[in-house]
Amino acid sequence: MESPYREVRMAPTDSEEAAMIVRIVRFTSGLSDEEVRATYEERAPRYRAVPGLLQKYYLRFPETGEHGAVYIWESEEALEAFGRSELAHTIPDVYRVQGSPSGEVAGVVMVLHPSLERATG
Repeated sequence: MESPYREVRMAPTDSEEAAMIVRIVRFTSGLSDEEVRATYEERAPRYRAVPGLLQKYYLRFPETGEHGAVYIWESEEALEAFGRSELAHTIPDVYRVQGSPSGEVAGVVMVLHPSLERATG
């Protein structure tokens, strides 16, 4: 089963480099909703320790039955490093991902609440 983090690369742009990167992942699980939720909670401490991961929102798409996540990364390098990690590579097996997960990557160009911005210096 392929990881939703296989070879993630940002598309080049002509604009200024984005300070934060967002990765949105969707997948269908062979687990029940309760089992997915329990797995989210069990693995959350490991995600809290991931360098460069600013926030993770766990998702459920009621129209399709899919689960997913929105990851907020401090940089493209942090996202790429996570993609090479053991934690990222366990996602398909742990969640019994069925079919190919989908995902999109975007650079953040503005935030509504400045407290979410990465400190620069």
